[in-house]
Amino acid sequence: MEIDSGTKPGIATDQSQRTKELEREVRELKGANEILRKAAAFYAQAKLDRKPKY
Repeated sequence: MEIDSGTKPGIATDQSQRTKELEREVRELKGANEILRKAAAFYAQAKLDRKPKY
């Protein structure tokens, strides 16, 4: 309350909440990127393992 009113130094509640939201979003995006990276590697390997059609 004192921080939000500016009488005490620190991070305001809304800024702290936004930071938490962004950190959660970053975690989710990193997880999604990891899944996509693994899927891409899987399909790339599968393509290499295919026998060529002659």
